[in-house]
Amino acid sequence: MNGHSDGDAMLAAGLAGRLTEDGHRLLVRVYFADTDFSGVVYHARYLEFFERGRSDFLRLAGVHHTELADGKHGEKLVWVVKRMELDFRGPARIDDVLIVDTRTERISGARIFMAQEIRRGEQRLVSARVEAAIIGAEGRPRRFPRDWIAAFMPRGATGDAAS
Repeated sequence: MNGHSDGDAMLAAGLAGRLTEDGHRLLVRVYFADTDFSGVVYHARYLEFFERGRSDFLRLAGVHHTELADGKHGEKLVWVVKRMELDFRGPARIDDVLIVDTRTERISGARIFMAQEIRRGEQRLVSARVEAAIIGAEGRPRRFPRDWIAAFMPRGATGDAAS
């Protein structure tokens, strides 16, 4: 026994969201600190919600930032966002519960291309297209490990790690 109750385990499971057929889904609540003077979510906070979605997707897929930084894969590795494109369609407000969906579109060499969306119920509020890369400690790109491709691609899709 790890000293945690079953209720604590259920809470921890909800903390990271869940894997879906297409990728990952996370629920986030909007707090006062997320809003600007007008009472809507400040635009930069959406970047944080998207980051949580990507990080928890990685974690549930078996790729942990701490293990990468500790050199578990032969050298110290880090993820970097190379490019991000956002489309704002509607505002979120305090106490809203938002759905952050993340899916991988393709993998090529050291890069992963992801699509993300934040919704309130069925209403799409913000969408993002993200290009991220893996780099070594000296800042040079590193090829996306082949054994990660199945973990990140939607079921039935394939990555192109050789590109």
